[in-house]
Amino acid sequence: MAGLVPVSQWGLFPDGDRPFVVAGPCSAESREQVLEAAAALKAAGVGVLRAGLWKPRTHPGGFEGVGAAGLAWLLEARELTGMKICTEAGSAQHVMACLEAGVDLLWIGARTTANPFQVQEICDALQGTDIPVLVKNPVSPDLDLWIGAIERLQAAGIGKIAAVLRGFTTLEKTPFRNAPVWEMSTHLRTRLKDLPFFVDPSHIAGDVKYIKELSQRALDLGACGLMIEVHPKPQEALSDSAQQLTPAQFTRLKSSLKVRSAVSSDESFSSNLEMLRSGIDDIDSRLLSLLEERMRVSRSIGSLKKEYGISILQTGRWEAVMDRLRKEADAIGVDKSMVEKIFSIIHDYSVKVQE
Repeated sequence: MAGLVPVSQWGLFPDGDRPFVVAGPCSAESREQVLEAAAALKAAGVGVLRAGLWKPRTHPGGFEGVGAAGLAWLLEARELTGMKICTEAGSAQHVMACLEAGVDLLWIGARTTANPFQVQEICDALQGTDIPVLVKNPVSPDLDLWIGAIERLQAAGIGKIAAVLRGFTTLEKTPFRNAPVWEMSTHLRTRLKDLPFFVDPSHIAGDVKYIKELSQRALDLGACGLMIEVHPKPQEALSDSAQQLTPAQFTRLKSSLKVRSAVSSDESFSSNLEMLRSGIDDIDSRLLSLLEERMRVSRSIGSLKKEYGISILQTGRWEAVMDRLRKEADAIGVDKSMVEKIFSIIHDYSVKVQE
């Protein structure tokens, strides 16, 4: 299985460029549009131009991309600007067309990542190549499905791989098109410590007004790169017009982003950080003790219910508990959605203990 290669060694991005940025229109729509986007992004300091050629649409009848014909436009953009070029591959046929044309970078989309059969066909087509591949998260928040796609690429000998968080379809209500579920990226990077990590704020946002805050949040959480949709005339775009920045908006965004250092040599910072982390460790230990105590009480409640023939699940009681916790969370300034998630998990385990 191939080892993971740092993005700085892929030979695609300008030296010293942080974050690594892949930018361009959601879809390649015409030669003029691709070349105009490329020229504007080159001027903004972007090294890699993205454009979708094959577009998987949820409903039939929508714009499904120009297909392989758009490869000529990307190649011309590369020749004129010196930028590297990338597009999405959703099948082995797409891969073969891109390899034959000499595309510099591929990405696997969310719908494809969710299908191990498709991913394996793509990996078989990539066998023996050294092309970098970005792997977007699957549509549903399934960590093992995401990791499985990355492992299949490694098994095919691909080492230049990065994960891309583009958000998930969930029942959770958010202002965004796709819920970011940031903790999924944390779990992913814990499991695959050397895996480069990008964020696609355009697909998470669904609206340009959220892209700046999502991009900065991504960098604050340690993302090494961003994949951002930029269109010369977003209002005329044939796909996802609301989430595409103009080149001018992108330039302002790029200059406003702040990249945090991964480490600091300042002794005062290190000392204060260690002190705060020690405090967290102490709080975590107390939380564990409280959880053990809570489970002990839950077992006693379960025994009592069994003795008197009472059903374990009491929905009215649980609703009353959650109402109380939400009010208490409001009173002390704790995020209610966090409280609901944590106590829902605790309640599920309490029910299991009572059983």
